[in-house]
Amino acid sequence: METAPLIDPFARAITYLRVSVTDRCDFRCVYCMSENMTFLPKKELLTLEELDRMCSTFVSLGVRKLRITGGEPLVRREIMTFFRSMTRHLESGDLSEITITTNGSQLERFAKDLYAAGVRRINVSLDTLDESKFARVTRWGRLPQVLRGIDAAQAAGLRVKINTVALKGFNEDELFTLTEWCASRDMDLTFIEVMPMGDLGGEDRVGQYWSLKDLQARLAQSYTLTELAHRTGGPARYVRLDETGQQIGFITPLTHNFCESCNRVRLTCTGELFMCLGQEDNADLRSPLRSDPNSNVALENAIRAAISLKPRGHDFDYSRQQADGQVSRHMSHTGG
Repeated sequence: METAPLIDPFARAITYLRVSVTDRCDFRCVYCMSENMTFLPKKELLTLEELDRMCSTFVSLGVRKLRITGGEPLVRREIMTFFRSMTRHLESGDLSEITITTNGSQLERFAKDLYAAGVRRINVSLDTLDESKFARVTRWGRLPQVLRGIDAAQAAGLRVKINTVALKGFNEDELFTLTEWCASRDMDLTFIEVMPMGDLGGEDRVGQYWSLKDLQARLAQSYTLTELAHRTGGPARYVRLDETGQQIGFITPLTHNFCESCNRVRLTCTGELFMCLGQEDNADLRSPLRSDPNSNVALENAIRAAISLKPRGHDFDYSRQQADGQVSRHMSHTGG
């Protein structure tokens, strides 16, 4: 008997699950975390076995793509056990792809293992190529370690895409440096508008906001931009820079609402399912998961009930010079 797919109230098939495997990170990026974060007690986190069971249940309900996030996913102890376990779904064909978003700090250690587990594409978050600015934006990070990680990932055969948060007055002057550096290494690049999430201890959300409309216009002064119809099932719109051949993505939750084609939901490391990144509504999947270790019926029912509540879209809005639609949890809680 074939299981009915997950369809939300707006007839969107849910085929993409983003899974935060930890709320911990070895950086403290200014737009993502407070410097002195209080992390979750271990007992609240899903174990690696529970993460496997949770993800496998979603795969059985038609999810075709898994993206593993954090915090920083590669700081979770024994996380490669989970990746190796998920390989069985790639080999069976039930899962099309498993990818990871990382800050790059641990890639030197894990790039070969990730490739061996069936990962072929990764996103590395990198906002600047200036070592002192990198230390400032990440608070705890070291740029050379990340660059060595990117080298290791490419050497292992992983396709690397760079994700850069556009920050006004911070990396505006590196627009072309970053673009050319990515082109020289055959890496695509996606720019992301800063999102109104979490109390960051005085960080100015509106002050950080650099519109990607402006960024794209600046790129167009030096490059020929060809709009692409290409979609990865994600929120990015893409252009090709004709001069370099590389693909540049723009994730613009604030100036361009991309919700109409949303095919994803987000699972936190504590088993909360967020049906929308920009809404507070969530469903507890940990309780049904733990209620019966021998059956997934309660879990499947809880997943279907949650998907039936998926909203049409988010309410992020900076147009009135304030962070309207702001949500209280940190980005690290939901995994971006």
